[in-house]
Amino acid sequence: MEHLDNVLGVVRRNPQAILYVLILVLMWTWESIAPFFRSSAQRARHGVRNLVIALFNGIVLGTIFAGITGQVAEFSATQRIGLLHVFSLPSAVHAVAAFMMFDCWIYLWHRINHTVPFFWRFHRMHHSDNEMDTTSAARFHVGEIAFSMILRLPIIMLIGIPLWVLLVYDTALLASTQFHHANIALTAKLDRLLRFVVVSPFVHKVHHSRMQPETDNHSP
Repeated sequence: MEHLDNVLGVVRRNPQAILYVLILVLMWTWESIAPFFRSSAQRARHGVRNLVIALFNGIVLGTIFAGITGQVAEFSATQRIGLLHVFSLPSAVHAVAAFMMFDCWIYLWHRINHTVPFFWRFHRMHHSDNEMDTTSAARFHVGEIAFSMILRLPIIMLIGIPLWVLLVYDTALLASTQFHHANIALTAKLDRLLRFVVVSPFVHKVHHSRMQPETDNHSP
């Protein structure tokens, strides 16, 4: 019973990490059963390498920025700082607007990583993965993640995004990123339908093309 309580405590403290693992297992299994491209013999080694990068980034940057990000979001909420606090919006409208505005920032940040040579030096590590699968979603240079975490702090204040909305957004981004990097085969009809909601794996493969004009199409 004590062991179960300890496990539940870990889950409560790290819901995003648990979700990441669950989706990773699901996507990895799906890739094994119905891959878009035939997996190489080095698939396991490739996956472990990418996950080690993710673990390093999570430990180093999570330790530094997790508390700061929460404090900034809470300060923005209590002091009513940010564009959305200018208006007396219902809570639900405020949350949806904050989610969408922050998503616009993430899209802009992605474009910056492709168009500004300094930032591309870091982001190209993500695009250097020659065997894209669900673990590729975790392959980012620690410098890119650090800049992202630093720049999001003033954006949180500018928008006035509540902490819980930020957590929901990060969770949704985590799940969708793992999905659209996955090496899974979908029917053409299903892929077209998914494009109305998220970036599909097929479309995102174009973004990881070795042809620069296709890479710079800027799908998320």
